[in-house]
Amino acid sequence: MPTARQALLDAALRTLSDRPWRAVRMVDVATLAGVSRQTLYNEFGTKSGLAGALIRRAADGYLAGVDRALTAPAPDRPTAVALWTIRAARQNPLVKALLTGDWAEGLPRPDRGPGSRGRTGGRPAPVPEELLALVRDRMAAASPGAAAGRCEIALRLALSCVIVPVPGDDAADSRALRLVREASRPAVREGVGLSGPSRTAGGRSRR
Repeated sequence: MPTARQALLDAALRTLSDRPWRAVRMVDVATLAGVSRQTLYNEFGTKSGLAGALIRRAADGYLAGVDRALTAPAPDRPTAVALWTIRAARQNPLVKALLTGDWAEGLPRPDRGPGSRGRTGGRPAPVPEELLALVRDRMAAASPGAAAGRCEIALRLALSCVIVPVPGDDAADSRALRLVREASRPAVREGVGLSGPSRTAGGRSRR
């Protein structure tokens, strides 16, 4: 059973899908979560505190997904990280904003000024450079050496699809996801062949 804090964050995200953040009222969030307004204020202090916690949870959820992607078999990790990045940005506009720094009209914005941490756990939302550095640290730990480099290439491709959507892309038939698969898999699965000795038509290696 979710805690009151989890229920409030879920309610805030659902409310945000229906209206811009400026139109979201604390009383509506509390009612949707099935708790009192006092509980909401006890948890987050202010609407800004609620926004900060909502953004921080989006960042944590994205990183948790990266961790899951990196449990895939080694050759599939670059593709798994890239696909998760595209899907997460599509499913949650806060993740997209965290990755790109483009806070669209209607979204809550991170407050990094003095006193902004409030009741959000003492951690301000990361800027894109910080978030991507955390992703790279995870990739380097899970896939050292050349594999980490392939993860970096796949991640950059995914981010390009997030920033500039692929024409004709939609949730039912994602061209972006197919592009990432096609671009990542050969780099991982055929990399050894590409870097090894070339072969003649007769199958013998050139020395």
